[in-house]
Amino acid sequence: MKKYKAGIINVTGYAGADLARLLYTHPEVDLTSVTGRSAAGQKLGEVFPHLANIKLTVEAELDEVDIVFSAMPHKASAEAILAIKDKCSKIIDISADFRLKKSEEYPRWYDFQHPAPHLLAGAVYGLPELYKSEIEKASIVANPGCYPTSALLALAPLAKAGLIKPDVIIDSKSGVSGAGRTLSLNTHYAEATENVTAYALDGHRHLPEIVQELQLMKPGWLPMVTFLPHLIPMSRGILSSCYAWPEEPVSKDITHKYVSELYQEFYSDAPFVRITDKPPGTKHTCGSNFCFIYPAMDKHTGRIMVVSCLDNLVKGAAGQAIQNMNIMMGFSETSGLESLPLYP
Repeated sequence: MKKYKAGIINVTGYAGADLARLLYTHPEVDLTSVTGRSAAGQKLGEVFPHLANIKLTVEAELDEVDIVFSAMPHKASAEAILAIKDKCSKIIDISADFRLKKSEEYPRWYDFQHPAPHLLAGAVYGLPELYKSEIEKASIVANPGCYPTSALLALAPLAKAGLIKPDVIIDSKSGVSGAGRTLSLNTHYAEATENVTAYALDGHRHLPEIVQELQLMKPGWLPMVTFLPHLIPMSRGILSSCYAWPEEPVSKDITHKYVSELYQEFYSDAPFVRITDKPPGTKHTCGSNFCFIYPAMDKHTGRIMVVSCLDNLVKGAAGQAIQNMNIMMGFSETSGLESLPLYP
């Protein structure tokens, strides 16, 4: 059986390393080329000892491959994709560079002028639970951010059904790996351990992505999203608590049972979404491509509450990228992603 060749641009970050880990056991793909200019010339196992079984040398430039994953930082990723798009027909970008449809949003949220605005309209937002048919035909897929994945999967059934008012609150907590592998004071052990901090109160970069996709759930609906992220002293994981008011004409008919059944039906064909019967924790999804969701009603206020959790490096990054690849290439959607979560 033919195996397709896959390459990773910038394997030296957390997302790139997890891509390599997951692709190593993929039955229909061989990882044949990885780049990382800071580690060029080194064996991959020298850079990441846990990847020593992958007998590759980190190169400065990518070899010819069938599928490209770009794990570059924003702006640099778009530039790299612009340079290779005519050589490879299947590209999955893990950065934010193709998530937003309006190029004018990039200077505001990411501090750069987009180098390839003409490619934005054709890039598909890679949340498979919402856009599977579009991903099947895509040549460039924009892998969603980790926070937006948890928030959008939590809110999409309610938004699409027109059951909630525009005023939405998303309270999210993330492990420190979400900040990337570059050294910083905030993720220094002595700063992060035994400490929980809120940040980006004046607007997180993932906010426009969340608003953009929620707006598409229901034509004419204009969500007003309050998004507050927090840093939690753990390596992996995101837990999002989302709050919304039901629309008045239907609020009296919405019960916990009704909301739970709505979610079960909405995600009936989603192999990596689990609707739980009690609030999940981040350990329940650690190391896996699952997103666990618990919808509930606050019987005291009538507000709808939805808790979601996932591994920010798997379903929030590398695993979701492979899920997108599977759909683009016509593989089984779960191929290479069948591993169960690590526990404890």
